[in-house]
Amino acid sequence: MRERDIEKYLADQVKRHGGRSYKWSSPSHRGVPDRLVLFPNVILAVEVKALGKKPTELQAHEHRVLRCLGMTVKVVDSKDGVDNLIKEYVNE
Repeated sequence: MRERDIEKYLADQVKRHGGRSYKWSSPSHRGVPDRLVLFPNVILAVEVKALGKKPTELQAHEHRVLRCLGMTVKVVDSKDGVDNLIKEYVNE
C-alpha cells in the first residue's frame, strides 16, 4: 500500500474518532514526522511510511530528538497500524 493512501486513512480515522490531524511540514528543517495528531490530552507526531518501509536515518534522528523533548512519536505503515494507534489513544 502506498504512503499517501495510509496517510489519508490516518487523517480520516483521526477525524472519525473526534481528533485532529495536521500535516506537518518544515521547509527549513527536513525529517520531521508527517502528521501531528491530536486527541483530548494527547499529542502525537506520526511518521507514515509505505507498507514495510522504515524511516530514513534523518527521520529516525528527528524522532529521537522529539522523544528526548517528551513527544510521543509513532510510525505507521499500514491501515492496521493506524487502527492500532487509534485503539491505543482513543477511549471508546
